[in-house]
Amino acid sequence: MKHNFKVSLIIISLFLVAHLIGLSVTEKYLVGEELPMGIERPEINEESGYVPILIALLIATFLVLLLIRLNAFRVWKIWFFVAVSYALLISFGAFVHQYLALFLAVGFASLKTLRPNVLSHNFSELFIYGGLAGIFVPILGLLSISLLLIFISIYDMIAVWKTKHMVKMAKFQTESKLFAGLLVPYGKNKVAILGGGDIGFPLLFSGVILKTSGMFEAYIVSVFAALALLLLLVFSKKKKFYPAMPFISAGCLVGWLITLLV
Repeated sequence: MKHNFKVSLIIISLFLVAHLIGLSVTEKYLVGEELPMGIERPEINEESGYVPILIALLIATFLVLLLIRLNAFRVWKIWFFVAVSYALLISFGAFVHQYLALFLAVGFASLKTLRPNVLSHNFSELFIYGGLAGIFVPILGLLSISLLLIFISIYDMIAVWKTKHMVKMAKFQTESKLFAGLLVPYGKNKVAILGGGDIGFPLLFSGVILKTSGMFEAYIVSVFAALALLLLLVFSKKKKFYPAMPFISAGCLVGWLITLLV
């Protein structure tokens, strides 16, 4: 087991809470709630929307690796602050007035960036991915998000097992204390992490299921994604890095098939 069972359950619980919040945010925007501060969604085809997302991911990866090579922690901090503020603004904007949402987003992003601690870090992580889902779920179709999960899973395996640049990026973020994902310290100098993509991409899939089938079916998909992640944590070995997306994506697809049967 990669971490002790208690820590694994904490990671799984936070994963599920992030999905519950994210689906609630997504539902608000699917029923007609406008994005705050006049933010516009990108104009992409529903069935080919995975292409610009993949391109954006590759560009972002290249930029992060460049920052690592240049040891540009300050630039990474600014980028991190802007990205977190943007996502939190959209997420909070589903529940409160846009100006209050902006105030809360900037406040939590500042706390996360300038005075990071475990509580503020994970609290903001629970809402960040709902903001991303609020942007992309309304413009993604089931075929598009399914292909995205497949390509992301392949990319994750290459990035962790072959090129290992995903490991390098995770270490860089952890060292800078600006990690995109869940972070649970335990024991003596030990920490359990779950990357932001491992939360966000399956949430996009659950969100599309919410759009096409309903909230109950979306919850089932998220639960099966969490079960797949739990199996990975239970059967993985200590001090080894594993690509989580292939397992989580498989859980998403199994959960979707279960919804078709019930």
